[in-house]
Amino acid sequence: MAGFGLPNFGQLTEAFRKAQQIQQDAQKLQEELDAMELEGKSADGQVSVWLSGNQQPLRVRIASELLGSGDAAAAEAAVLEALRNAYELSTGTMRERMEDLTGGLDLNLPGLGG
Repeated sequence: MAGFGLPNFGQLTEAFRKAQQIQQDAQKLQEELDAMELEGKSADGQVSVWLSGNQQPLRVRIASELLGSGDAAAAEAAVLEALRNAYELSTGTMRERMEDLTGGLDLNLPGLGG
């Protein structure tokens, strides 16, 4: 059968084993990302926003001085800045972890268009 360009049984078995391991590792990674608390701050430090590694909002802290200032535009800008920073940190962390999970993986199977 190898003459038809199909991978041998050992190659298929190894590919399925790798796929199963990746699935298990991906589930573990999902749990790790869910458990993370990543903090983004405004430049002035008056606002902090925490997201999980999966970008789920967890909590917000706004300094009482900012709240008491009566400057709604400044408070809104600080919250948005902190949220953007937390989002960038969260997505970057997720991307790095996914690259670690799949790094160096060759899923191309000979004879199957790989």
